Order: sequence, then C-alpha cells, then structure tokens
Amino acid sequence: MRIFGTIIGVVLVLLGGLWTLQGANMLAGSAMSGQSQWLYIGLIVVAIGLVVLWWFNLRGRMR
Repeated sequence: MRIFGTIIGVVLVLLGGLWTLQGANMLAGSAMSGQSQWLYIGLIVVAIGLVVLWWFNLRGRMR
C-alpha cells in the first residue's frame, strides 16, 4: 500500500507542477498556457500530492 501511495503522490506532484508551469506561462504550446486558473489548480494538486506522500510515508514511520 505504501508503494501505491508513493506513486500516486509523485504523479500528483509532477502533474501539478506541469499545470503550475503552464498556468504561469513558463511552458508554452498548450491551451492551458497563460491561463491563471491552471496555476492555482496546479498549486492545489501539488499540495495534495505532498499530503499523500506524507500520509503514506512519514505517517507510517511515526507509529
């Protein structure tokens, strides 16, 4: 279960980072480029990914 959570967390962080860069217009060539809502959506997805990583990795070690 820990490996599954780690994979999901990493995918969320990477996808959110991509959306953040596109929303900030740092990566061009997409319909999302320069759209500020994707910047905010990306930041939220990165935060969720970090929480998932913490939940499945660090929280399990605290027990």
